[in-house]
Amino acid sequence: MRKTLLTLTASAATVLTLAAPAAAAPTDDTIVTFTIGTANLDITAPPAVNLGAAFAGDTLTGQIGPVTVTDQRAALSATWTATVSSTAFNTGGGGPSESITPGLVDYWSGPATATTGTGTFVPGQLTSAQAVSLNLPRTAFSKTSGSGNNSATWNPTIEIEIPDAAVAGTYTGVITHSVA
Repeated sequence: MRKTLLTLTASAATVLTLAAPAAAAPTDDTIVTFTIGTANLDITAPPAVNLGAAFAGDTLTGQIGPVTVTDQRAALSATWTATVSSTAFNTGGGGPSESITPGLVDYWSGPATATTGTGTFVPGQLTSAQAVSLNLPRTAFSKTSGSGNNSATWNPTIEIEIPDAAVAGTYTGVITHSVA
């Protein structure tokens, strides 16, 4: 009986040794990094528009087509301001009777026709009552808060006061939109 008890004790000790919990495996950390790319802040506008015809002393009004700011900078503070300016509108040699100065060109942005992203998009001039003369650069549209990629599109209107002394001809000028 003693031999059996000794055998059972030895067997139990072997089972306990085999059933003991394994030691924890060593650990190691891996630092993972990645980059979110950034692109540009761009503005696009129609390359040309024909506003039609009018007579000396009239006012000619028309939309110039969609202007779009695309902000792909992925910035934490993704704000921007689009500005607009104008050259004189000239025909012939551009003499006094052949030129319409930027001070006779009014502009209003109107509301956004489309936006993407987060934040606050602010038209420079929401209505014709807020139109501004382009005798100097003006704010056309802005984004005053938000982060990440975004865009805004608007369809601005220009109004050109044609002087009584203007001569007949096809007048050409440049409306420039820029963004920063």
